[in-house]
Amino acid sequence: MPLQVLINLFIAFLWMFLQDEWSFLAFFSGYLVGIVVLFILRRFYKQEFYLSKLGSILKLFLVFIRELITSSIFVVGHVIRPKVNLTPGIITVETDLEGDLEVTIFSLLLNLTPGSVVIEVSSDSKVFYIHALDLPKAGESVRKASKIFEKAIKDVTRK
Repeated sequence: MPLQVLINLFIAFLWMFLQDEWSFLAFFSGYLVGIVVLFILRRFYKQEFYLSKLGSILKLFLVFIRELITSSIFVVGHVIRPKVNLTPGIITVETDLEGDLEVTIFSLLLNLTPGSVVIEVSSDSKVFYIHALDLPKAGESVRKASKIFEKAIKDVTRK
């Protein structure tokens, strides 16, 4: 993937040089030409086309933003109530993510989601212990969000 990006940038600068115009528009049009050239030649690379990986990264980002907004609304709903009626607790979430990068991204995404905090990860990195703000409601939403995060992380880090 990094090689494809570098080749695309080289094509963009070569395009600017051949056009004899050093502007952002010339660079951008050369970059688009480079994307087309790399897409046509993608069968000669062992790796997948790099824009598909960027699409997976964008999907992971959008999934996180959606879960962040929905869980923030959930937390705000609890904060503005006159009487606090919470039942906090610890839930376990099992995962089949592998490697330090996948486990770290997963735990950070769960920590950044309001209403849940990863307390501990098992030694084999297969079980996450998560503190939920309101166990019956937040527990189920954390489990659902973890499945969505897990799938999006696998799309980014695996082929």
